[in-house]
Amino acid sequence: MLRIAYVNGRYVEHADAQVHIEDRGYQFADGVYEVCEIVRGNIMDMRRHLDRLDRSLRELQIVWPKHRSAIEVILAEVVRRNRVRNGMVYLQVTRGVAPRDHVFPGADVPSSMVVTAKRIDRDAATARAEKGVSVITVPENRWERVDIKTVGLLPNVLARQKAKLAGAYEAWFIDPDGTVKEGGATNVWIVNQQGVLITRPAETGILRGVTRTTLFDVAKKHGLKIEERGFTVEEAQSAREVFITAATSVVMPVTSIDGVTVANGHPGSIALSLRSGLFDVAEKTPA
Repeated sequence: MLRIAYVNGRYVEHADAQVHIEDRGYQFADGVYEVCEIVRGNIMDMRRHLDRLDRSLRELQIVWPKHRSAIEVILAEVVRRNRVRNGMVYLQVTRGVAPRDHVFPGADVPSSMVVTAKRIDRDAATARAEKGVSVITVPENRWERVDIKTVGLLPNVLARQKAKLAGAYEAWFIDPDGTVKEGGATNVWIVNQQGVLITRPAETGILRGVTRTTLFDVAKKHGLKIEERGFTVEEAQSAREVFITAATSVVMPVTSIDGVTVANGHPGSIALSLRSGLFDVAEKTPA
């Protein structure tokens, strides 16, 4: 099927979509992005994703490329034109196109925006969740502002490639003191023996995942307690359950960490119930 992308005011065939060679996203990774899950033709948690986009843009002093309400329409239109029922929609905003120079261009240079959408096999993702995934750990080597969702993802790319070569699904970044930070593209959770959900605070040091935020609402609905604190790899390996969250992973049970089996080696009931309950709690915007 023909894919359609939105590029700076135009809907174009995906194969013909182009950005300028001096776009600052291309030359400096001077941009930010968001990814929303699409479920049954609904864009999930769009408001929270755009709230986070707003924060990222403000932190980097990039102006909105269009009014927020116009971006909502564009996101829905890209999903509609691509006929995506289950998948993801990707939004990227950069500081724009200007002669290469490290300092910001003038205020007359508009920011650039690209939106794409693609289908995802939900059955395959469900099968993966029912089996559970393995993760490896890598030393933290990223810049301190990982709370901003920028397109500068090279350390994440290298970590996830290392995971793939190891036969794992994800790589976790670990602080020098042994504390788990987050995955290359996910937030990390453990469940202790009393059934309490534990996840690292998101004020600094990690990205405040939108799925992570929505999961607080899901946990409340399920009567589950959440404790925000750091934890070590060893604590995760001995936990009752472990799982990761992201827009594309939703809630994904982890059954092995650095080759050490978690609990009985099968996805836990809490993770699976949270996964199945997320759709009912998340905000849904029909495309």
